[in-house]
Amino acid sequence: MIKVTTLGGSKMTEKAMTEQIGDSLRIAPAFVASIVSDESGIETTLEAQYHREEGRYVVTSILNNAVRDDFDPEALRRTAVSPILQTAVPWCMAIDLERWITVGDLTEGEGRMIPDYMAREVVKRGAGQVRMEVIQIIYGAAALAGLPPVKAVQREIEVPHRTASDWIMRARKDGWLEGMNYAVGRQAEG
Repeated sequence: MIKVTTLGGSKMTEKAMTEQIGDSLRIAPAFVASIVSDESGIETTLEAQYHREEGRYVVTSILNNAVRDDFDPEALRRTAVSPILQTAVPWCMAIDLERWITVGDLTEGEGRMIPDYMAREVVKRGAGQVRMEVIQIIYGAAALAGLPPVKAVQREIEVPHRTASDWIMRARKDGWLEGMNYAVGRQAEG
């Protein structure tokens, strides 16, 4: 289980998400995420800060620590930052759905960014604003973590690449993706 806090060590809540992105999305300006691997016996803690000019979180610190005597020394040397960042980012994003709620609280299953009911609404005809809000969530969570947003939209909503790409272009044109960027070919840190 991942633990996400503010830089000061407080629990990450909607109140800590003070960086406004568009009309209905806020993110934490920085966070600390920790996770323990039962397999390797290693705890990895990372610190990340949002860089508006890059439109994503940038990892500024990584600490690996053995938490048991029989830890895997090879795992201590190799840190996979991407999966930790990808898991943490939804807990650092809040969306206004008549009240501010974290994207992490919206999820139904591990690795999902949106619940099934939202995915079903997005594919309906005439789902204009709802679709753009969901694209903002998915694009934001992927881009902020340095992962390919088109693939994230495809996976989350179960639509073809072309549809996902078209919806993202529309969301960008309509201002829904302000402050979030993904450079094609850029690999997530790690």
